[in-house]
This record gives sequence, structure tokens and C-alpha cells, in this order.
Amino acid sequence: MNQPNILLILCDDLGARDLACFGSTFYETPALDRLAADGMRFSRAYASCPVCSPTRASLMTGRNPARVGVTQFIGGRGGGRLQDVPYIHELPLEETSIARALGAQGYQTWHVGKWHLGGREYWPDRHGFDFTIGADVAVTSTGYFSPYRSSTISDGPEGEYITDRITDEAIALLRRRDAGRPFFLYLAHFAPHVPIEAPEALVAKYRAKAKAMRLDQVEALVPGEPFPILAKKDWRLQRRVLQSDPVYAAMIENLDANVGRLLTALDDEGLAGNTLVVFTSDNGGLSTAEGAPTCNYPFSEGKGWTYEGGTRVCQIVRWPGVVTPRTACNAPVTSPDLYPTFLQACGADLMPDQHADGVSLLPLLRGGDTLDRRGLFWHYPHYSNQGGTPAAAVVDGPWKLIQFFEDNHIELYHLDTDVSEQHDLAGARPDIARRLHGMLAAWQKEVEALIPQPDPDYEAKAARPCEHTPKFI
Repeated sequence: MNQPNILLILCDDLGARDLACFGSTFYETPALDRLAADGMRFSRAYASCPVCSPTRASLMTGRNPARVGVTQFIGGRGGGRLQDVPYIHELPLEETSIARALGAQGYQTWHVGKWHLGGREYWPDRHGFDFTIGADVAVTSTGYFSPYRSSTISDGPEGEYITDRITDEAIALLRRRDAGRPFFLYLAHFAPHVPIEAPEALVAKYRAKAKAMRLDQVEALVPGEPFPILAKKDWRLQRRVLQSDPVYAAMIENLDANVGRLLTALDDEGLAGNTLVVFTSDNGGLSTAEGAPTCNYPFSEGKGWTYEGGTRVCQIVRWPGVVTPRTACNAPVTSPDLYPTFLQACGADLMPDQHADGVSLLPLLRGGDTLDRRGLFWHYPHYSNQGGTPAAAVVDGPWKLIQFFEDNHIELYHLDTDVSEQHDLAGARPDIARRLHGMLAAWQKEVEALIPQPDPDYEAKAARPCEHTPKFI
């Protein structure tokens, strides 16, 4: 079998409606629109968690974050009415990463960009990657422009932008590859995560565009309720109700241009015809806090929430000769599915004990419309910095049930007719609610999911000033 090269492009906080080919009318994404035209667009792609580190762990392992034990963004902490539950602060070395599995098949394995799965002893090179760069870059501390204060990426000239730079690094890897071996390139962009920063020329373009569309005359941010997490109890949510932030739009266009540059490099090196390209995100768009730079409408809420806006993502797959161009897939898929997909694509044996929660997408890529799976599950037993409370969820066909741990109430939605999750049917369809709740409970028991418990000192803590400044990663 002719093993394909594999290019996985992961974005950070890119919302499900942040590309023109997924419905945005403000952001411009011509390169990604072309990628979608050349491949398959997944309209029901989900991240395995509404925050980043857990999803990244699931991509590397093919396992749900609750099974791995990485259920919160690494470094995050904070309780509310419920106590925070413990979680693993790194990707365990005992896991057989997709890089290690592909390396055993003869692949060159490269990581470029964000890692956020533990400190130096847990970096990509400890998980089977032959080469890694950027794992210690923290844009939340340094911003997007050089200097990067990194031990792996030298500072660039004044004004250099990290999205441009890591794309340069990825292209350099393509050009100096071992031409006799296939490669797996995991390019993990920092964009469009906060801080919201972009080259000024692009920002000016979108300021003018917002004015021309009269978006600057619309109140885009709506004040909301107080945060339920104690660390932000004195703050209030802000929800963005339309896409109009010119700086965020500039970040998206720059990201798109850099994806275009990388795809052009594949063409120039004669690699595009034998490269499986996957583009996706680690969670939904940031829409309720920290400036709320994007809007996920019609999906409800965003990053940090178990509603659709927190977990639905843009996903595109291009694989010449396998995926029919200009196709769309409506089957529910999730982050752990990429592990067995990559194994099957290169002709390797599946590893069901490892990728226990992933199902290969090859039947869909070859034109099928369903996968043999029992459902999709989420377990996020933490308060988020964005306003979400500890919750778990299951999707089975068109039905979605959410269990909220603060009071254990459940909500039930029919996503085919109510994608905005506005009409709770738990009371009207108790039969469906019982069935899905039973599925979720059985799965939680199987993966030994930790359930948060009430904090007996909550009232006293709530009466005191905020305990610490929350981390935004």
C-alpha cells in the first residue's frame, strides 16, 4: 500500500462558524474554502471537550479525555458550588500516542506549535515525535509578536507574528524531509486564542469592512449573569451576538493565509496528491468571556460550555483519490476518531485497546453516511473561565442529553430541529431522556469518570474576595 503523508492542522478556539465555508459572512477564508471544495466538510464535527488540553489529549491517544484523566485545561483550577475534581496535568507517558504508532509504521513524525499537555518531561519528543518546536511558547504571556521567550523558537525580527513563523517552520520541515519515508506533521496553531492580536494592516481592513456593513452600529456584546466559578464571582458574562470584531477577523484571515501557504508548499514539493489533510479545532469559539471575540450562532454559547457552541468545530478532510471533492458529511464525529483513521489510512492494524473511543472515519471518507458507534460522550466536571458549569453530555443520533452536576438536572434536545438548544424536551420525552441518561451513566462508570461533589464551605468562600486571578489558557 502506498502510505499517504498525514497533515493534521489544529486551531485553538476556532468556532464552528468561523470560516466562510461554514457560514461566516464577516471573516474571509479563501484558502480554507478551497480546501473544503477539494475535500469533505463535516457539519457535525465535535471536539471531545469544550476546552483545549483534554481535546489535545484525545487527539494524541484516541481516547476520551475522561478515560485519559485530562479533563481540564492544564493549569486550570477553581470551584463554585461544587468542589473542583482532580485531573492529570500531563499526557501520561504510558499512552501510545498517534505519533508513536505512526512512527512504528515508518513515518517521520513532526510537531510544530502549541502542545499544552505537560512540562518538559512530557513534551512531544517524549511521545514519539522525531522533531518538536514551539511546545514552550505561551502566547497568553508573550502575545503573538516576537519576542517569543521560547527555548525552541528563536526570536524573529520586530513585528514577526507567531502564526507566520510556525508556518515557516512547518514548510521548512517539508523541504528537508526524508523523501523515502511518509511524514506525519501535527501543526498546532495558537490562533485564534486570546490575546486577540493581529497585524495592523489586516485589522484596518476589517475595521473598514465592519463600517461598510454597518456592524459597528450594532451592539455586539450583551451583558449576562455573574460567573458561577468563585475565581470570577464578581464578574459578569458578556455574550457576543454577531461576528464583528475586526481584530479577531484579522487573526482568522492571517490563519487562513498561512494554511494556504502550507498547502501551496505541498503542491510545490509534489506532495499534495498523496497527503491526507485534516483541519479542525480543539473546542468551540470564545463567545461569552475574555472579550467574547466571536459568535457561534446558531449554536448556543461557546468555549467552556457543554452546549453545541462549546464543542462543535469546523472540520475539513482532503485526501485526493479517496475523498470526493465538494462533499459534505452530516454524521457526528469527534476528536478521538482521527487516531484510528490515520492508522487505517496507512494500512496499519487498528489498536482498539488504545483508541478505545475513536472510530475510523474511512467509511465516511469513502462516501458512506453512518458509522457503527454507540454515541458520543462528554465529561467536563469543572467550572470554566467562560461561564460553563460542571456537566456531562451524550449525543445519539439527533438527540442530545446534558447532565448538569450542580443540581443534577438534565436537558434534552433534538438537534435536527433545534440546533440552538432552545427547547428542552426532557419533560415531553421522558422515554428518550431515560434512555440517554442511562447510556451516559453506564459510560461514566466504564471510564471511571470523577463526579464533582458539593463544597460545604461554598457560602463562606462566596462571601470573600476572589481567591486568585483565573488563568486563561
